[in-house]
Amino acid sequence: QVQLVESGGGLVQAGGSLRLSCLASRNIVSINVMGWYRQAPGKQRELVATITSDGNTNYADSVKGRFTISRDNAKNTVYLQMNSLKPEDTAVYYCYATVFSLGAGPNTSWGQGTQVTVSS
Repeated sequence: QVQLVESGGGLVQAGGSLRLSCLASRNIVSINVMGWYRQAPGKQRELVATITSDGNTNYADSVKGRFTISRDNAKNTVYLQMNSLKPEDTAVYYCYATVFSLGAGPNTSWGQGTQVTVSS
């Protein structure tokens, strides 16, 4: 298991920016996939962005062109830069990390979540 601690959430006006950070308790070089989900009140958890160990990224259509995911292996940290924020981006954002091991299924760890609120 990997312990994950998110930070950087808060209240911002529409059109503003925030950067979320996800600090892992171990070296992230060997973590196959890291990323961010979000969950708004009354809605299902939604995948926002992912980044693989070799740097490949993927984004939900709703955030393409506005959000950027990146990783700093030296700091064991994954970031989510969020620009041009909209009220519909309001949610609790969760960091996750998945490790694939030979002979075992994927092992996924989750952070505790950080609230992002975008006012109109």
